[in-house]
Amino acid sequence: MKKDDKKDEFRINQYIKAPFVRLVGDNIPNPGIYSLREALQMADEMELDLVEISPNVDPPVCKIIDYQKFLYQQKKKQKEIQSKTQKMQIKEIRFGPNTDDHDYNFKLKHAQKFLSEGNKVKAAVYFKGRAILYKEQGEVLLLRLAQDLEEYGKIDQMPKLEGKRMQIIITPKSGKKK
Repeated sequence: MKKDDKKDEFRINQYIKAPFVRLVGDNIPNPGIYSLREALQMADEMELDLVEISPNVDPPVCKIIDYQKFLYQQKKKQKEIQSKTQKMQIKEIRFGPNTDDHDYNFKLKHAQKFLSEGNKVKAAVYFKGRAILYKEQGEVLLLRLAQDLEEYGKIDQMPKLEGKRMQIIITPKSGKKK
């Protein structure tokens, strides 16, 4: 396999450029600094590859290991790291300018649940036809929602009117999970 195939691959065997390398690992009897020729000879005797782990130090750190197995373990580590990171989603809640208290409270509970799960909430008031005349009512509704959700999250974007809808974005407070 050539080094030039992928940028993020490690240098192996004859592709290592440094005259001296620092050998580390479990299968090395005497870890330390060796000439490149000695290190390659040791790897050849063990029927394994000489892999450059840290190229930016002087001398570069190398291990004598099976390269394919090493790549497999690196991929596995990357997948594990990615699976542990939480992906934040934006959940949308829609209102009308004249939403009743019961409907408001129902949607408020949903917003609380979304924020406690770690998702952002985008609340929007949609104005149909001549309802755009009640844009102040829509803004009051969104600010009331933001105030009711104050212990769950903070306002990321204040209410703003875009066409026939006014929206607000609320981000969950860090560390707030139930």
